Amino acid sequence: MKLINRILNDEAGATAIEYGLIAALIAVAAITAMGSLGNSLSNTFSFVSNQMTNAQSGKL
Repeated sequence: MKLINRILNDEAGATAIEYGLIAALIAVAAITAMGSLGNSLSNTFSFVSNQMTNAQSGKL
């Protein structure tokens, strides 16, 4: 009976699980932010490329 009570009251593993969940949440947030940043950079580079092409051909 004491063994079961000791196992139920042991919270050492709970802390590791909480840190793991926090790390997973931060990773999801970082991946989302980087995906959005990547799309924004892609649009910016496309715009600059188009402007340079137009400037080279004299369309400005």
